[in-house]
Amino acid sequence: MTVSPARRTAIIDALRRGTVPADGLDQLAVGLDRLAPVLGEELDKVAGGAAVFKAVRGEYGSGKTFFARWLQQQALDRGFAVSEVQISELETPLHRLETVYRRACEELRTSAVSRQAFRAVLDDWLLGVEDDAAASGADGAELLEERLRTVPEAAPVSPLALRGSRAALLDGEPETADGLAAWLGGQRNVAASAKRAAGVKGELDHFLAMGFFQGLLQVLAGSGHRGLLLVLDEVETLQRMRGDVREKALNALRQWIDELDSGRYPGLYLLITGTSAFFEGQQGIKRLPPLDQRIGVKFDADPRFDNPRQPQIRLQAFDFDRLVEVGSRVRDLYATGLDPAAAQRVTTLVDDAYLRVLAESVAGKLGGQVGIAPRQYLRMLVDCLDRVEMFPDFLPRQHFTPTLKAADLSDSERSAAVGSSSSSLLLDDPDAIEL
Repeated sequence: MTVSPARRTAIIDALRRGTVPADGLDQLAVGLDRLAPVLGEELDKVAGGAAVFKAVRGEYGSGKTFFARWLQQQALDRGFAVSEVQISELETPLHRLETVYRRACEELRTSAVSRQAFRAVLDDWLLGVEDDAAASGADGAELLEERLRTVPEAAPVSPLALRGSRAALLDGEPETADGLAAWLGGQRNVAASAKRAAGVKGELDHFLAMGFFQGLLQVLAGSGHRGLLLVLDEVETLQRMRGDVREKALNALRQWIDELDSGRYPGLYLLITGTSAFFEGQQGIKRLPPLDQRIGVKFDADPRFDNPRQPQIRLQAFDFDRLVEVGSRVRDLYATGLDPAAAQRVTTLVDDAYLRVLAESVAGKLGGQVGIAPRQYLRMLVDCLDRVEMFPDFLPRQHFTPTLKAADLSDSERSAAVGSSSSSLLLDDPDAIEL
């Protein structure tokens, strides 16, 4: 396992907090080998100008977020930009495409810029025009107009804002350039003076948003990126929305898929994540038969033979073997940053047998639900590894008692813990769950 010290630290720190690491997930990926070749082929297709839709489904604890982050890393390694948007009823409803676009721009990442990369991408595109003009002896304004022809007519205000951004950069007017960059990123309440300088009015709305997505893809391509992986996470929240809102959201998803099939979004890989209930229940995609016809998949009983080329990928919940394997990878990654003596102590005291003991203990405290256990298991494992490293006389089998705190539990973990009969569950939070 080869990983830089900085990436190792970032992975371990994220697990210590109980979160999924932003990158480096290739170090922890278990059970994704069968999917990797097909997904790699799809990313390559998108890089060649195609568009791909994919849905990943699984119950809580099956690793949907991990999978999405892992695929983002694969995309970044191939020169893509990536963005992950959490779908929610109030903050980011799926049918409000202008909001989805704004969130996508806010969360944009590239291999060079780890967060909020939209402005850097835009500047790269604009400055690239000037660099190419200087190298070829062409007029910068004329070259800009040539490239603006690739910006779709569906968003006619985009070229106005891009022209204004270039002019502001060349004229040394950073406030205007900042304002127009914010407006192109879908931000609200942009200064009127900035919009006036470019001849644009109002705010981004639903009807312009799809065109703005096209423009974003063109800007990404023009700044050297091979495509965009856009993740719409937790789409199952649609099931909890008011009926009319849910219908709008499902129709928006159908529109996305039809637009991808029509070739309107070359360079876009759209991934959604959701629970099985969203794909099979009557409050999910089956509520809109045209959507179900497009992305519905009838899975066989044996998941070993699932076809990863289908629109849906089905993730399996963790079992003890997978949990132990992930634990062993985390332990070995942890040990790589230690001196030889400490590394030896870690791998000896936290051996595979103890990893299974810890996995069984954590799962037992969560009602025996192994699929829900990975987050808390890895969190406790890192805590145990920290203690082994820091205290030479610390013996995990004697001195480590896995402890869950109410404040650290997700809703599904809390429900499982409340249903557990384990008398050894410790909840030392002031708001401890009474078992």
